[in-house]
Amino acid sequence: MFGAFNASVIAGPAAIFSWLIAGFMIMLIGLCYAELGPMFPISGGVVRYPHLVWGSFGSYSLGFITWISSAAVPAIEVEGALTYATKFAPFTQKNDVGGTVVHTLTPIGIVVAIILMAIFVVINYFGVKLFAQVNNVLVWWKLAIILLVIAVFLITALGTTSMGTTDNFTSHGFAPGGAAGVFVAISTAGITFSYLGFRQGIELAGETTNPKRNIPMAIIGSVLITSVIYALLQLAFTLGVPARILGSSGSWANLVFNDDFGPLAALSSLAGLTWLAYLLYADAIISPADTGLVYTTIASRVSYAMGRNGNSPRWLAKNNKQGVPYWSLVVTFLVGIVLLLPFPSWQQLVGFITSATVISFGSGPLVLSVLRRTMPELHRPFNLPFGDTIPILAFYCANMIVYWGGWDTNKKLFITILIGYLLLIVFQFVGDRKLKPSLDFKVGAIWVLPWFVLLALVSWLMDPKTHPDLFGWAFLVNAVVSVAIFYLAVKVHLPLEKIREYMRDAENESEEEEHLMGTAL
Repeated sequence: MFGAFNASVIAGPAAIFSWLIAGFMIMLIGLCYAELGPMFPISGGVVRYPHLVWGSFGSYSLGFITWISSAAVPAIEVEGALTYATKFAPFTQKNDVGGTVVHTLTPIGIVVAIILMAIFVVINYFGVKLFAQVNNVLVWWKLAIILLVIAVFLITALGTTSMGTTDNFTSHGFAPGGAAGVFVAISTAGITFSYLGFRQGIELAGETTNPKRNIPMAIIGSVLITSVIYALLQLAFTLGVPARILGSSGSWANLVFNDDFGPLAALSSLAGLTWLAYLLYADAIISPADTGLVYTTIASRVSYAMGRNGNSPRWLAKNNKQGVPYWSLVVTFLVGIVLLLPFPSWQQLVGFITSATVISFGSGPLVLSVLRRTMPELHRPFNLPFGDTIPILAFYCANMIVYWGGWDTNKKLFITILIGYLLLIVFQFVGDRKLKPSLDFKVGAIWVLPWFVLLALVSWLMDPKTHPDLFGWAFLVNAVVSVAIFYLAVKVHLPLEKIREYMRDAENESEEEEHLMGTAL
């Protein structure tokens, strides 16, 4: 709903490469989880996998930021819906933030956003079966709408004079932001964010039948399909901008038109496609609602996993009779409300969620490589080829996506990580220590803390916005950092017997979840 417009503003027509590059990078990360997922089909897998090889501190370090990023998605989705709905009521208003025009929630917008997030919680409370039934219908609707937009925009642009022409690709420069614009758009325009749905196959792995087949199919298939769809949508948007609008704006970077709070619907109205505009306004409520519903589920499963790990309160892993971790749902709802405050617009939230989520996924390639070295005999229903090549590239891609998010976004991310560590310290002194597992601090901290520190330093010292002359060098510096941290993390892990113990616990948990977490998907 916003990605094509934001990507065009940052990268111009070359934004189509941003979508394709991002799809390739996310696919590399996803392939690592396609091997891990069928081996350990447990809910909250992104949090649980690091626990297997580095223990509680390692899993908490990644789990806390995973949970925060997941809990932020329902907030960003209702903001997206209310931004489009501003056509009908004053839910948002334009504000200038650091020289960028953003649409921030008004007081009535905040109230409605909280109500919508509460509805997500209620639906999730009644179990996976209801969630799956609602989600299945909404997913087909979303696919139909986006394919309809692509077809109508392309036909109208190429067959009439009411939209743009192929001249749009060159009239104001094909890549006005240069190579930097193409890469920065990957993290800041909502592009990577749009691909993150592949994580559902990981986080809900404990609630699916036939995980050996379904998990790789869900991960690989979702990224492939959406890569094609998103690239076509960007192409259609580029062609759909009328030449007069592009000319009056003066450049892609300054692209503006009436009702630009809903860019796809606004372009439809400009082309006289009123019927499509109203479908898009309806979709602007339905599609974000579906994603918000899904991520309310995911965030609750992540906090459930942290409770099971023992490095957050155990009551987060308590289930109702439908097998739903109800306290995790409540906490997810409260965190979502808080996140509406420091990030009042869609544009500001999306970069934070992208960096936070990608950091959490960065551990998957490392876990994969540790288990290959320590337990090569394990049965792997999906066996990723080429040794360490894909895991190293996947880890490097994760670090680059974080870097392209920029220091303004990443400093909030690293502050959030520090807050997480403070909460961990408090948690260690609250309750019965005998019931808490060992932190395995040394094993986790020896690579996690240097990784976070180096990511922060590179982001600060080589920020694409304030130090554009260093942008090219960041590729090399991040490559060195990625390889160094990769092999450090792979070398330093728990003793083999401890890994086997945690794996037995995970296998037992997988069996339990067939009964505890509701009807299988």
